[in-house]
Amino acid sequence: MKNISFIYAGFLSVITLLWLAANPGLFEVAEFIQLRNFMVQYFGTLSIAIMSLIMILATRPVWLEDYTGGLDKTYRLHKWLGITVLVTSVIHWLWSNGPKWASALGLIEGGRRRSHGDQTGFSQLQGFFAGQRGFAEGIGEWAFYVAAALMIIALIKWFPYRWFAKTHTFIAAAYLVLVVHATLLFEFGNWISPIGIVTAVLLIAGTISACIVLAGRVGRNRQVAGKIVNLVRLPDIDTVQITIMPEAGWKGHKAGQFACVAFGDDERPHPFTISSHWNPEFPQITLLVKALGDYTETLPDNLRVGGDVRLEGPYGRFTFGQGNDRQVWIAGGIGLTPFLAKLEELALKPAAGEQKIDFYQVAPSEDATLMDRIRQLAHKAGVTLHVWRDDVDGLLKADRVRADIPDWHAASFWFCGPQPFAAALKRDLVREGLPAKSFHTELFEFR
Repeated sequence: MKNISFIYAGFLSVITLLWLAANPGLFEVAEFIQLRNFMVQYFGTLSIAIMSLIMILATRPVWLEDYTGGLDKTYRLHKWLGITVLVTSVIHWLWSNGPKWASALGLIEGGRRRSHGDQTGFSQLQGFFAGQRGFAEGIGEWAFYVAAALMIIALIKWFPYRWFAKTHTFIAAAYLVLVVHATLLFEFGNWISPIGIVTAVLLIAGTISACIVLAGRVGRNRQVAGKIVNLVRLPDIDTVQITIMPEAGWKGHKAGQFACVAFGDDERPHPFTISSHWNPEFPQITLLVKALGDYTETLPDNLRVGGDVRLEGPYGRFTFGQGNDRQVWIAGGIGLTPFLAKLEELALKPAAGEQKIDFYQVAPSEDATLMDRIRQLAHKAGVTLHVWRDDVDGLLKADRVRADIPDWHAASFWFCGPQPFAAALKRDLVREGLPAKSFHTELFEFR
């Protein structure tokens, strides 16, 4: 979270500072209409810059995961930026239209609108841009309405995921219209300043990204086909175990990573953590899918052995670090999937005393066959297993973990499960002295 908070705050700050450096006249305004023109330009520039970064993030750039901490963090940044641009674009719209409304009502005196950087002796290009103002404002307003509506839909959790995924793509089309709007209305004299250069780069990168999204090419170079080779229902925990044989092209994955998976239906790919260790000599991928929503509840009835699958990935950086000799794992419910993959890996080549790991497997219920497998893997891997059942043991709290593990303050914590559970544990552990950077978790909400 620290990395994406830094990127978020840093990006907004850089755009703001560059814009202020190019527009020092803001601090010398004498009339309301001058202030209005500056504010329209500022919030317009900030909004299109944010939307450009959103478009870039929408292409799921793997190279960025090293900086954000994984695709799950990238999408959390994407969400923050989406909420922010909704606010800044509304403010831009209000500054643009509010004075018109106030003037029509006689609340303020109307004035001749002019760009604060206009000069005599228009170049032909500058004159062309100025002549397109009415067109740019018209298409920009309608694109704003469409984009704002789609962003609001994205924030409404009860809106079905399959419809969200389909409608969310249209934001890319609205963005392309807004690129034209921004290009024609951007303060002409600012194009040769640092803010103009940065804006131009963002518009170009955002346009390319939007075209990739609209063409359905996101993640295409990381996709492979596959077949379902085994299905096992685990009714006691309302889960289905899906084993997939990927075709050539899957380059493998680390324990803790996830894939975006499409099962040959009309649904867009859904993210699922891979619960198996990658063995190139026996190239199979196992997923544990729990019924948690409309799609996953019906999925077991719609799958069959031999069915087609499309895998995209792997993604994520929840990969248990390097050189962390003391670790504590905590799995909440179906959050046990990344730990299963790591247990398989360690069982094949146990750390032989190099690592000391405590694993809390927390769930309201269990499947006997799956638990037998977990116990066997933990034993082979040399991992100390703590089985915790909510209906018997109550809620697992940080004070119990601290009591069980005397050297907890020297450990790195790896948590996968419900976010309120993670937040409560982290808050308590950090308050008692654990460095915040030592608590790792996935933000497995992509909207």
